[in-house]
Amino acid sequence: MRLTALALAGSLLLTTGGSAIAATANANFEKRIIGKSVEGRDIEAYNRGTKGGTVVLVIGVIHGNEDAGLDIVDILRSAEIPKGVDLWLVPSMNPDGEARDIRKNANSVDLNRNFPFNWGKIGKPDYWQYAGTSRASEPETQAMVKFIREIKPDLSIWYHQDLNIISPGTGNDGKLRARYSQLSGIPLKRITGGKYTGVAVTWQRSTLANAYAFVVELGPTLSSAQAALNAKAVLDVAVFLGSLKRK
Repeated sequence: MRLTALALAGSLLLTTGGSAIAATANANFEKRIIGKSVEGRDIEAYNRGTKGGTVVLVIGVIHGNEDAGLDIVDILRSAEIPKGVDLWLVPSMNPDGEARDIRKNANSVDLNRNFPFNWGKIGKPDYWQYAGTSRASEPETQAMVKFIREIKPDLSIWYHQDLNIISPGTGNDGKLRARYSQLSGIPLKRITGGKYTGVAVTWQRSTLANAYAFVVELGPTLSSAQAALNAKAVLDVAVFLGSLKRK
């Protein structure tokens, strides 16, 4: 069950190395409908922060029964955004699955097996990782592919549940993941199990040059304090990425 997190947004204090991050609450706000679900629900995107800054995309839900990320997105929709960060928020790319409290979309497709890179046929509609009839067969996947190609995020963070881990990386990618782990308290550990074809983050990394994307596996539940820590981690990592780009 989701918590009420919006009240926490104003209390977020952003710090890096003990110094306050310059931030602005109202630099920019834009709401867009980037597509429709199988059942005609809107897929919404919100933009806040500094146009032309480090572009960071946060996706709260891809599996409809893994919705704790919505509370983090709620905080980010009204938190102060650090200068130089161009933040995009997609609360849910699977509104039908969210409404039904199921993993897949209304066509029984696991959207995180439906992205066009390295897509593979997996199972039938009754299988929990059914990948659809073809690569990017689903309107939700098509909407996200088009949107991500348009905004070209420097970093994307996708929320899942409920393993409570972040898979480690190497180079700057590893630094970003490690920093998020340290700030949020979610441990670094390899994700295993499942058939990982047609995955959103893998498609992004293969499609956008010099861009980063990783999954944050939240735990089975998310307290208000944990939601605030994760929102703070998003913004801190965004600022940190900006500093890496300037080097």
